Amino acid sequence: MSILKEYDVRQSTNLELLAKQVVEGFIIGLHKSPFHGFSVEFAEHRIYNPGDSTKNIDWKVYARTDRLYTKQYEEETNLRCQIVLDTSSSMYFPEAPKGKPMINKLAFSALAGAAIMNILKKQRDAYGLSTFDTDLQKHTKAKSSTKHYNMLMAHLDQLLDNPTRNTTTNTAASLHKIAEAVHKRSLVIIFSDMFDQSEDADEIFAALQHLKYNKHEVILFHVVDKQYEEDFEFENRPYIFVDIETGEKVRVQSNQVKQYYVEQVKKYKAQLKMKCMQYKIDFVEADINEGFEQVLVPYLVKRSKMM
Repeated sequence: MSILKEYDVRQSTNLELLAKQVVEGFIIGLHKSPFHGFSVEFAEHRIYNPGDSTKNIDWKVYARTDRLYTKQYEEETNLRCQIVLDTSSSMYFPEAPKGKPMINKLAFSALAGAAIMNILKKQRDAYGLSTFDTDLQKHTKAKSSTKHYNMLMAHLDQLLDNPTRNTTTNTAASLHKIAEAVHKRSLVIIFSDMFDQSEDADEIFAALQHLKYNKHEVILFHVVDKQYEEDFEFENRPYIFVDIETGEKVRVQSNQVKQYYVEQVKKYKAQLKMKCMQYKIDFVEADINEGFEQVLVPYLVKRSKMM
């Protein structure tokens, strides 16, 4: 089932509502899956553990339930998380025909990121947002307030409402800046197709290593339209391919370049996965034509290992 049909994405639907639908559907499915052991009980209280301070015990809840819970306040947090979105023009692929809604890589990433923020908010964890293209465009510190959540949702909605062309990517420089800007140990979640104008892939790998050197845990969601960008499943006829980031055009017969293209993409992807493994970064393939479980399950697995 496509994401469009599953979540009934319409141009008038806001991202916050869609994120809630994604999370609610995921939680329902989680109870029926092998991952049902993960904690999905979102509450404003935490179960009291021996050794915790007794000053925050909610005695009214104890009187009703005969169980000890401690109150958890807005400023308290179990986890700090920085959501990082690549907003360069290549993330707007595929482009929808006029008047027809279609999910592209940025829409998938924004909705997945919003869903994670929704979970973080319910668990009173802190979260921030960073966006980049040729440079770091936006960076907010991690907070857990409702006002902060609403501000980030509004910013993500704005990104989706204003697609851009001819905006290139400087992933390495942006990730270096994020590594320096996030001062406390955090979970850094990156959504990117990792298509970069830099000819030296080692620059990107050095930036990823910088995040790990600064003691952050990192998940890289490699966001692609697998059918077209990896498998190159185009009809055997002439096409004019346009680079969304530079505007450069090339006319080719699809089957004449398919084998070479697929081999080069596989080579780069294998190199990226190998480097992530070397740096102990979680590399997760995220196909925009699949559901959000491919994002939310790895997030929960990572969170459970960190707590």
